[in-house]
Amino acid sequence: MEREKFKSRLGFILLSAGCAIGIGNVWRFPYVVGNSGGGVFVLFYLFFLIILGLPIMTMEFAVGRASRKSAVKAFKTLEKPGQKWHLQGYAAMFGNYLLMMFYTTVSGWMLNYFVGMASGKFEGADATGIQTQFSTMLESPGVLTFWMVVVVLIGFGICSLGLQKGVEKITKVMMIALLVIMVILAVVSITMEGGKEGLSFYLVPDFTKMHEIGISNVIVSAMNQAFFTLSLGIGSMAIFGSYLGKERSLLGESINIAFLDTFVAIVAGLIIFPACFAFGVNPDSGPSLVFITLPNIFNAMPGGRIWGSCFFLFMAFASLSTVIAVFENLMSSCMDLWGWSRKKSAWINIIFMIIVSMPCVLGFNVLAGFEPLGAGTTILDLEDFIVSNLLLPIGSLIFTLFCVSRYGWGFDNYLKEVNEGKGIKMPSWIRGYCKYVLPVIIVIVIVNGLYSFFK
Repeated sequence: MEREKFKSRLGFILLSAGCAIGIGNVWRFPYVVGNSGGGVFVLFYLFFLIILGLPIMTMEFAVGRASRKSAVKAFKTLEKPGQKWHLQGYAAMFGNYLLMMFYTTVSGWMLNYFVGMASGKFEGADATGIQTQFSTMLESPGVLTFWMVVVVLIGFGICSLGLQKGVEKITKVMMIALLVIMVILAVVSITMEGGKEGLSFYLVPDFTKMHEIGISNVIVSAMNQAFFTLSLGIGSMAIFGSYLGKERSLLGESINIAFLDTFVAIVAGLIIFPACFAFGVNPDSGPSLVFITLPNIFNAMPGGRIWGSCFFLFMAFASLSTVIAVFENLMSSCMDLWGWSRKKSAWINIIFMIIVSMPCVLGFNVLAGFEPLGAGTTILDLEDFIVSNLLLPIGSLIFTLFCVSRYGWGFDNYLKEVNEGKGIKMPSWIRGYCKYVLPVIIVIVIVNGLYSFFK
């Protein structure tokens, strides 16, 4: 059966960017920036995005495009007889399932809050009331299960329509809407009275703060953010490479995707920080910022119900774009492995995904007593740790070694594939960097992730 292809270059760029753009961009990035010296952190982040994120992204795309297969079969197609690189394909498939086992639940939170905000559920609630609504949602297995199932049905439903008619067509509309909503919200937030202080906190380099935090901490933090923001290492990008024609070089396309991903992360900060400062709220991290602090701010704003609805719609689009992209990867892997039709792959995955997402759902209520990583942690934390600290960086290391080592696919094959087509070319002098420096940086990221976790 002939491999499906993207209808347009824009579709490929928006879908790949959609996979990289997730809820982590929206609240993790602004908070880390604010906590790590503002503009100085952004400079380091952009530096590591260029020297770390871009090369690995081109490697995933190259493996996908050269093999015309999903990650689960790509290594098998390109490796030499008797080699074992293809085992990474199964690890990548497992990583995608594990990522979605908690991502479907968190995406469900976004949809729930969008509906709640649009229907006026939060209007008139004080800070305690909003805190209670978040706690009540987490304590209700029925509510969490309902929204998780809605996310699974939307995601696989879109993927079942096909690459061009479903995934590409709908993601294009969703991503363009996401970008438009973000820019409008950023303008509203920046022009609020008191918003300029938030802007200066976010974008003006604070060298004193950087000194307090420690230069090495800021650098490592920037390295981690650049690495994880692009969802590299579990074949999420390889699948889109496999649908891509040979008309354009892969470095140019990777730059476009990294730019979009960074744009969304930075604009998210332009929405959040001015709003926090305008209403005298300390910017906080994680769920409390998005689900407790921001609804309070929207309640205090003129037209807050409209802006709050727009914000959570944008959050839902950000998370759903990742869900759709990873579901497409999973379906394609099943089709490559077992020869299933697209519809059969969708139905089997719907049932399987609902079942394996339940531990995360129940981890906040029925199984709340199970604290796998210490007091206060949940099943979501365990699943996130395995994906973020182990599977993504280790997978990226394997992709890198496969592309640069003569015991793998080899640097010459990688360079030929990445430079095929019009656009920016990868220079041949980068061989030494990719072969000796890049793997060392990835190992530092792995070791640092494990050290900070166990510490």
